[in-house]
Formats: sequence, structure tokens, C-alpha cells
Amino acid sequence: MTTTTARTVFLLAHTGRQAAVRSAELVVQGLLRSGIGVRVLAEEAAELTLPPVVELVDAEGDVLDGCELLMVLGGDGTLLRGAEFARASGVPMLGVNLGRVGFLAEAERDDLDKVVDRVVTRDYEVEERMTLDVVVRNNGQIAHHDWALNEASVEKAARERMLEVVTEIDGRPVSRFGGDGVVCATPTGSTAYAFSAGGPVVWPGVEALLMVPISAHALFAKPLVTTPDAVLAVEVQPETPHGVLWCDGRRTVELPAGARVEVRRGAVPVRLARLHHASFTDRLVAKFALPVAGWRGAPH
Repeated sequence: MTTTTARTVFLLAHTGRQAAVRSAELVVQGLLRSGIGVRVLAEEAAELTLPPVVELVDAEGDVLDGCELLMVLGGDGTLLRGAEFARASGVPMLGVNLGRVGFLAEAERDDLDKVVDRVVTRDYEVEERMTLDVVVRNNGQIAHHDWALNEASVEKAARERMLEVVTEIDGRPVSRFGGDGVVCATPTGSTAYAFSAGGPVVWPGVEALLMVPISAHALFAKPLVTTPDAVLAVEVQPETPHGVLWCDGRRTVELPAGARVEVRRGAVPVRLARLHHASFTDRLVAKFALPVAGWRGAPH
């Protein structure tokens, strides 16, 4: 796969939103004016008004080959879709939030011009985010491999029935309970599903894994934070209805009764392009609109 320019940026957008379509067209125009080639998925190009110099590719294969950056315009779902491409290629991902919270995004829609300028001048830093490697076993045999940036969640499949599970850490049982399921998350995912399930917010610089029960009917079913090298496991009990495994809310596989899900630190991280040096605390306050009136700070 080749292009006629020395530099190429891959653009991924939620073309189902009119705001994303307009934003994508503005980004393309800005990059092309600066002599940077643009590549987009052919399936998205039909929704965009693009000049003929834009390179169109199919979603199969390494679509980021030769690209220096993946720009993603959309909400958390689109950013997680972009993470699938970014992880496979090792190319950094830069997210522009067009949704609501957008913790994975580095900029907001109003900053588009500045974002393009920073991309043109390569004025950004790259950090690595931990991922999860996920294995499903049935009858002792590996039935499915997957991965996640945010979380791998074992959930009940039938709304009217609880899912009975036993949780395990490093080969030792922790607790058995019935409930809606269990979330195994990275620090990046601590502000996503794990947060909604009552888990702690973990700063992304912390290396750890989280296990968070979902609506558990048990005396002890607390969120747990383990070392990054721990192996987390969730066993679906034989007498319970089947469950489902969701990875980042995008990929799913059925878990028959008796299935076992093992989660460990991923071998391949996702690389994120960062524009700002603001602390995660400030990001947390801004994203959740936390009340901080009355704060005085340390005396100087």
C-alpha cells in the first residue's frame, strides 16, 4: 500500500453523525493544505465529500501501513473502534471527542483547527496504555481469544435470571455470587463500565487490573485492584444459565454454563497521542463536571 506523499494520516469518523461528517471534511482540508496525505475507509468515504487525492482503503488488512497517526472523530464507541486498528499496527491514535464524556479523546470538536496544526508540526507525545488479553475455556479447552483496552465483562444473557459465578485471582478462589456479572478492567477502563458498576477511578499511570462485580447478591462482592501481573478468572457455574463475554462493548461471544474466562495483562499496548500536559485530576473534574467551588489549594 503506497501513497504519493511522504506523510499520511488515517482518518476514522462516526459518519452516522452530521457533526462528525463536517468535522472530518474540515480535518481533511486542513491536512491536505499542509501537504499531508489522508487515508480513509472506503465504506466511510461514501458519506463524505472528499477530494480525489484522498486514498480510499478497505477495512481488511493493515489499513494503517505507512501512516504516522490515526485520527478518530467521534464518541467512545468510535474511539474504541479506532483502538482496534491502532493496536494491530502500533500507530498512535489521536481522538477528538464528538460524544459526551470521551475519556479516550484528547481534544474536543471546538479545537479542530489547533489539533490539525499540532498534527502537522508533530507537536504531540505518545504514551502506551495497558490492554487485556482474554481467553475463554470450555471443558478445559481454549474456545476463544480476545483482547480489550477498557474492559472484558462477563454478563448474564437472560434479563430475568442471575448469573452465578466464582471469581478467582492468581489461581485462588475469591468469592461466589449471583448477579449481573463481573467487569475486568484496565486503569484506562476504570472510568468506563467499571466506574458505572461502582468500581474505583484508577489513574492511567498506575499499573493494575480491576475486578468489579455487577449488581452482586453477596455479602462480599467488592471491587478489587490487583497487581498488573495477576491473572483474573471468572467461572460460570454449571447450574446457571449461559452468559456472554463482551470486550470493550464491541466484540461478544456466548459463554455456556461451565465456561471459564481468564484475563491478564495484554502483550500489546495501545499507543495514544497526547496534546496536553494537564493532570488526570483536571481531566476527571472536567469530564464529569465535578463541583470544586471553595477549593483554596495549598498555601504558598
